[in-house]
Amino acid sequence: MLREEVRDYTIDTSMDLCCLIKAFGEAHGFMAGHLYEASRILASMWMDSEVTKFLAFTGNLVSTGLRGLFAQIIREGFVDVVVTTCGTVDHDIARGVGGRYYKGSFYIDDSMLRELGIHRLGNIYIPLESYGLVIEGFTRKLLDEITGEKREWTTYELLWEVGKRLNDRNSILRVAYEKKVPVIVPGITDGAFGTQLFLYSQFSGLKINVLGDEKLLSDKVFSSLKLGALVVGGGISKHHTIWWAQFRDGLDYAVYITTAVEYDGSLSGAQPREAISWGKIKPLARQVVVYGDATVYLPLVIAGAKCFIEKKL
Repeated sequence: MLREEVRDYTIDTSMDLCCLIKAFGEAHGFMAGHLYEASRILASMWMDSEVTKFLAFTGNLVSTGLRGLFAQIIREGFVDVVVTTCGTVDHDIARGVGGRYYKGSFYIDDSMLRELGIHRLGNIYIPLESYGLVIEGFTRKLLDEITGEKREWTTYELLWEVGKRLNDRNSILRVAYEKKVPVIVPGITDGAFGTQLFLYSQFSGLKINVLGDEKLLSDKVFSSLKLGALVVGGGISKHHTIWWAQFRDGLDYAVYITTAVEYDGSLSGAQPREAISWGKIKPLARQVVVYGDATVYLPLVIAGAKCFIEKKL
């Protein structure tokens, strides 16, 4: 047990990211060690050609600059399947068609924001004109165009059609369309995009085949030799990913980044060791939890993984 000593380190401005990640590993305590290990596991997962690689995350993160980072790792071939929420679709469309999101504050009078026509998502401000109406207008136009082709769509096929129409390099849906990475949204009606699907279906005969999405997941899982997942946040994105993994005896690799705690029994806060009891993660899987804000930790974990892949660590 007493193999590696904790090492002190100092910081200077000449350090590159790989040196910083290495320093985290040497300092070890407390989440620094987890961040270093997450980078190692993620690199191994990405380099393992036998692994089907899942990326699960929550829609709130797409209102931040992480949107471009998610698009980047899909573009670079590190993702085979995305599992996310309708919020991802909403924010990606809104920003993809030119909606502006602004830096704000948690500490503001929300009644005043309402009067000014500004939504607040944490410390991000979203003008009304950058959200609901642009999503609704885009979605109605899309559905007018594609329902002439066919009336029944799986969600992932529909979202490829969305991505096809977003001329934005940082769009998650655009790059997923280009790379033919399926985007699975189990709760597709839980947002502005999904509400438009419902309203449009009332007079057009549009049908969303959510079981077709499950068929794709089934095919992916049962044809895989190994499974791995980078899970950012919790909720339905996390659960749907690990739920399907249990049918292949569980994940072989799992990296969680979360702020949720486990003492309330929530799925969002459940650690990998709990998932082992359900068969959702293998007992000998390489797994780690990084506790903290994904807007800080995810870029560092991904940078560290790239450092390992490029043998700079």
